[in-house]
Amino acid sequence: MDPILVALTAQHAELADLLAGLDDVDWARPSRCDGWSVADVVLHLAQTDEMALGSATGRFEEMLARLTDGAGPAGTVDEGADAMVGRERGQPGDAVRDRWQSGADTLVGALAAADPHDRVTWVAGPLSIRTLVTTRLAETWVHTGDVAAVFGKDVAPTARLEHIARLAWRTVPYAFARAGRALAGPVAFELRGPSGEHWSFVPEQAPVTTIRGDAGELCLLATQRVRPAATGLRGDGPDADAVLGLVRTYA
Repeated sequence: MDPILVALTAQHAELADLLAGLDDVDWARPSRCDGWSVADVVLHLAQTDEMALGSATGRFEEMLARLTDGAGPAGTVDEGADAMVGRERGQPGDAVRDRWQSGADTLVGALAAADPHDRVTWVAGPLSIRTLVTTRLAETWVHTGDVAAVFGKDVAPTARLEHIARLAWRTVPYAFARAGRALAGPVAFELRGPSGEHWSFVPEQAPVTTIRGDAGELCLLATQRVRPAATGLRGDGPDADAVLGLVRTYA
């Protein structure tokens, strides 16, 4: 199995362990996602996994239409996600968890059966199956942290972060285009992994901007959970501040 799929499966297992045994009060607790409860976070993951299954099986538009039916127009991706959650909010937490787990298992099976190089439709535009897997890993990882934080638990950094950090590096041009900005030139990431290992993401051409620091902080920054000033990340080059302000993982 592709190492990224192995990482996604492990991330599913970590979240499943957190969700096991939650009661009604736990499911209703507010998460660190503004306006969303724990149940809302898991419902969002279930919905976006179903969208990813639609992508992997050539039914993205059909799945999106089903999930947004009656939700009303949305101006941004975040507004669309909030509308989808609002449309189905109020289900029992255990039912939401079971829907997510079943959908996650089905998604992994579909992704494993697909050609990782095939191009499919996704919210941010066409991308490869392999990149789609990485986006699911990134989203599942950050929402695992959102749930863990509710209960005062820490999500220990693992080698899975290397895939997320690489995605953030590869999508720097997307992040700049989304913001209507132009890059001065190629960007490199020189990061420190959870065990002190060195992760180097370097473009084919010589970089003009380099970002350095902790990989976990970079992943939290790219998934919009911290601001640059709250991290030890530093950069040099003409786009250093802009990269730290714009980096994201296809969201």
